[in-house]
Amino acid sequence: MRLVSNQVSHSFARKLEATGVTVAEWVVLREMSEGNATTSPSSVANLTGLTRGAVSKLIERLLRKGFVTRRESSTDRRYQDIELTRAAKVLVPRLAKLADKNDESFFGVISQEERRALRTILIRIADLNHFSKAPVE
Repeated sequence: MRLVSNQVSHSFARKLEATGVTVAEWVVLREMSEGNATTSPSSVANLTGLTRGAVSKLIERLLRKGFVTRRESSTDRRYQDIELTRAAKVLVPRLAKLADKNDESFFGVISQEERRALRTILIRIADLNHFSKAPVE
Protein backbone atom coordinates (compact mmCIF):
# COMPACT_ATOMS: atom_id res chain seq x y z
CA MET A 1 0.00 0.00 0.00
CA ARG A 2 2.85 2.35 0.83
CA LEU A 3 4.39 1.80 -2.60
CA VAL A 4 1.16 2.75 -4.38
CA SER A 5 0.50 5.70 -2.09
CA ASN A 6 4.00 7.07 -2.58
CA GLN A 7 3.81 6.69 -6.35
CA VAL A 8 0.40 8.38 -6.58
CA SER A 9 1.59 11.28 -4.39
CA HIS A 10 4.91 11.67 -6.18
CA SER A 11 3.21 11.65 -9.57
CA PHE A 12 0.79 14.36 -8.47
CA ALA A 13 3.61 16.47 -7.02
CA ARG A 14 5.43 16.28 -10.38
CA LYS A 15 2.28 17.34 -12.22
CA LEU A 16 1.86 20.29 -9.85
CA GLU A 17 5.44 21.50 -10.39
CA ALA A 18 4.49 23.12 -13.69
CA THR A 19 1.86 25.21 -11.88
CA GLY A 20 4.25 26.45 -9.19
CA VAL A 21 2.08 24.96 -6.45
CA THR A 22 3.15 22.29 -3.97
CA VAL A 23 0.92 19.48 -2.73
CA ALA A 24 0.61 21.18 0.68
CA GLU A 25 -0.35 24.48 -0.97
CA TRP A 26 -2.90 22.61 -3.09
CA VAL A 27 -4.49 21.16 0.05
CA VAL A 28 -4.88 24.66 1.53
CA LEU A 29 -6.21 26.13 -1.72
CA ARG A 30 -8.67 23.26 -2.15
CA GLU A 31 -9.99 23.53 1.40
CA MET A 32 -10.33 27.30 1.12
CA SER A 33 -12.15 27.02 -2.21
CA GLU A 34 -14.69 24.64 -0.69
CA GLY A 35 -15.40 26.82 2.34
CA ASN A 36 -16.33 30.41 3.06
CA ALA A 37 -15.04 33.19 0.83
CA THR A 38 -13.07 34.59 3.76
CA THR A 39 -11.56 32.46 6.48
CA SER A 40 -8.88 32.50 9.16
CA PRO A 41 -5.58 30.66 9.43
CA SER A 42 -6.91 28.71 12.42
CA SER A 43 -9.95 27.60 10.40
CA VAL A 44 -7.63 26.41 7.61
CA ALA A 45 -5.60 24.50 10.21
CA ASN A 46 -8.76 22.82 11.50
CA LEU A 47 -9.94 21.95 7.99
CA THR A 48 -6.63 20.50 6.84
CA GLY A 49 -5.38 18.90 10.03
CA LEU A 50 -2.17 20.92 9.76
CA THR A 51 -0.61 22.80 12.66
CA ARG A 52 -1.17 26.54 12.86
CA GLY A 53 2.56 27.03 12.33
CA ALA A 54 2.50 24.99 9.12
CA VAL A 55 -0.57 26.87 7.89
CA SER A 56 1.09 30.19 8.66
CA LYS A 57 4.09 29.24 6.51
CA LEU A 58 1.86 27.99 3.70
CA ILE A 59 -0.20 31.18 3.76
CA GLU A 60 3.00 33.24 3.53
CA ARG A 61 4.03 31.24 0.45
CA LEU A 62 0.56 31.62 -1.08
CA LEU A 63 0.67 35.37 -0.39
CA ARG A 64 4.01 35.67 -2.22
CA LYS A 65 2.58 33.70 -5.14
CA GLY A 66 -0.50 35.94 -5.30
CA PHE A 67 -3.03 33.22 -4.45
CA VAL A 68 -4.37 34.66 -1.19
CA THR A 69 -4.83 38.04 0.42
CA ARG A 70 -4.59 38.73 4.14
CA ARG A 71 -5.97 41.56 6.24
CA GLU A 72 -6.86 42.27 9.83
CA SER A 73 -10.19 40.85 10.83
CA SER A 74 -12.96 43.41 10.70
CA THR A 75 -14.28 42.15 14.03
CA ASP A 76 -11.07 41.63 16.02
CA ARG A 77 -7.63 43.08 15.22
CA ARG A 78 -5.88 40.11 16.84
CA TYR A 79 -7.10 37.90 14.02
CA GLN A 80 -6.53 37.81 10.30
CA ASP A 81 -8.87 37.13 7.43
CA ILE A 82 -7.48 35.35 4.41
CA GLU A 83 -9.18 35.04 1.06
CA LEU A 84 -8.43 33.41 -2.27
CA THR A 85 -7.49 35.78 -5.06
CA ARG A 86 -9.08 35.68 -8.49
CA ALA A 87 -5.95 33.93 -9.77
CA ALA A 88 -6.41 31.16 -7.21
CA LYS A 89 -10.11 30.81 -7.98
CA VAL A 90 -9.20 30.24 -11.63
CA LEU A 91 -6.33 27.89 -10.76
CA VAL A 92 -8.11 25.59 -8.29
CA PRO A 93 -10.42 23.92 -10.86
CA ARG A 94 -7.39 23.31 -13.11
CA LEU A 95 -5.53 21.69 -10.22
CA ALA A 96 -8.59 19.61 -9.34
CA LYS A 97 -8.60 18.26 -12.89
CA LEU A 98 -4.90 17.41 -12.54
CA ALA A 99 -5.68 15.55 -9.31
CA ASP A 100 -8.54 13.66 -10.97
CA LYS A 101 -6.37 12.75 -13.98
CA ASN A 102 -3.60 11.60 -11.67
CA ASP A 103 -6.00 9.36 -9.74
CA GLU A 104 -7.47 8.04 -12.97
CA SER A 105 -4.03 7.15 -14.33
CA PHE A 106 -3.45 4.92 -11.31
CA PHE A 107 -6.90 3.66 -10.42
CA GLY A 108 -8.43 3.58 -13.89
CA VAL A 109 -7.00 0.08 -14.30
CA ILE A 110 -9.47 -1.37 -11.81
CA SER A 111 -13.19 -1.83 -12.35
CA GLN A 112 -15.85 0.37 -10.76
CA GLU A 113 -16.74 -2.53 -8.47
CA GLU A 114 -13.12 -2.87 -7.37
CA ARG A 115 -12.91 0.90 -6.81
CA ARG A 116 -16.03 0.79 -4.61
CA ALA A 117 -14.58 -2.14 -2.64
CA LEU A 118 -11.23 -0.37 -2.22
CA ARG A 119 -12.97 2.84 -1.13
CA THR A 120 -15.13 0.93 1.36
CA ILE A 121 -12.09 -0.81 2.84
CA LEU A 122 -10.10 2.43 3.12
CA ILE A 123 -13.03 4.26 4.72
CA ARG A 124 -13.39 1.41 7.21
CA ILE A 125 -9.68 1.58 8.10
CA ALA A 126 -9.90 5.38 8.45
CA ASP A 127 -13.00 5.14 10.65
CA LEU A 128 -11.54 2.41 12.88
CA ASN A 129 -8.39 4.50 13.38
CA HIS A 130 -10.26 7.80 13.77
CA PHE A 131 -8.51 9.40 10.79
CA SER A 132 -10.15 12.68 9.94
CA LYS A 133 -7.49 14.55 7.95
CA ALA A 134 -4.83 13.40 5.57
CA PRO A 135 -1.23 14.16 6.58
CA VAL A 136 0.42 16.75 4.37
CA GLU A 137 4.12 17.42 3.82
